[in-house]
Amino acid sequence: MSRSLAGLIASAALVSPALAAAQAKPDAKLWAAAQAAEAPALDFLAQLVAIDSQTGDKEGAAKVQALLTPRLQALGASSIEVVASENPAVADNLVATFKGRGQAKILLIAHLDTVFPRGSAAARPFRREGGRAYGPGVGDEKGGLVAGITALSMLKGLGRADYGTLTLLVDGSEETGSPGSTQLICRLAREHDVELNLEPGDPPDVITVWRKGSTKFAIDVKGQAAHSGVAPQDGRNAAAELVNQLSQLGGFPKSGEQETVNLTVMRAGERNNIIPDAAQATLDVRVRRQEQVDVIEGELKRHAAAPAIEGTTVSVSHSTSFPPLAGDARTMALADRAARLYGELGRKIVFGGNGGASQSALAAAEGTPALDGLGFVGGDFHTDKEWIDVTTVAPRLYLLARLIEDLSKSPPKKN
Repeated sequence: MSRSLAGLIASAALVSPALAAAQAKPDAKLWAAAQAAEAPALDFLAQLVAIDSQTGDKEGAAKVQALLTPRLQALGASSIEVVASENPAVADNLVATFKGRGQAKILLIAHLDTVFPRGSAAARPFRREGGRAYGPGVGDEKGGLVAGITALSMLKGLGRADYGTLTLLVDGSEETGSPGSTQLICRLAREHDVELNLEPGDPPDVITVWRKGSTKFAIDVKGQAAHSGVAPQDGRNAAAELVNQLSQLGGFPKSGEQETVNLTVMRAGERNNIIPDAAQATLDVRVRRQEQVDVIEGELKRHAAAPAIEGTTVSVSHSTSFPPLAGDARTMALADRAARLYGELGRKIVFGGNGGASQSALAAAEGTPALDGLGFVGGDFHTDKEWIDVTTVAPRLYLLARLIEDLSKSPPKKN
């Protein structure tokens, strides 16, 4: 998931009213299976974390897929297909299909790519300490892969397959906006009754009912090169004009539940003795409503039309990765189901959201009810401190398997 640290759990997130009702007893066999699966799941997670698979690392992605494929075969997948990436710069996708006894069509989405470069797994290997597990991508989203496959293994072990079709999509490029899988996600979403996303849950025990959409803006400045010592007056400093453009962004929030605009990349100049003739900045923009993108673009272009340094020109462009996940009635209905099922364990689930975009927004945009954040609970994603809460592994496995069963018997109606 392109998961922004600027997007935090909604401060107004509420415990579901469904929990006010008397708690039902857990499914004893499923809960026992979840508890028994905890240790093997963590062992499997350690194997996955040991593989570097940064977005675009096709060799690493292939190694992850090689670990997943025999497990999916052992679970009885009717087909396992490597679907070619829609963008040659990123890894292919893996799609496993399972056939059951029922009618419901359920789509699970996880991703194998991380933000961490080669060498990260060796430098910071998987470890457990103080009730937490650490490692590059341990939560985002190697943990989601483990959760999905382990939940299916639990159901198979109990002889439960009440769904009609269950499809697991392993996305190879989510961390950069799924450029290699967007059309595939949309097609699969249209073909299924519901989408469940295996992104990690936020602390203390959150499922994600809204997400901001993500858009990348680029500000490009063209100027005139000149010798910075002999004739600097002949230059038109593109870097200085870029600084001027960026200085006018102070009115946009940098963090919080509303839209945010954050500078992430800057490039300018090649030599100390040359006035730079080109400069570029990249802005990471997150929005709760898609129309906010137009407002931000209008403001950037207004500043671009009036550069402070004569002789420079400024252009603004953008590309959208994921739209927002709005947290509409369909999502909230799924969240209420999850809260009720989690309550069987006597656990309270919290409804929340954050600035990290994900594929659930694409599914929801296709009219498919979507629920996010069903992986293990964790935090500090995209940093060298990334972790998951080991005490949530068994409960979250129970929740996912139980939710699959519940949806299999009574899938939501699509608009």
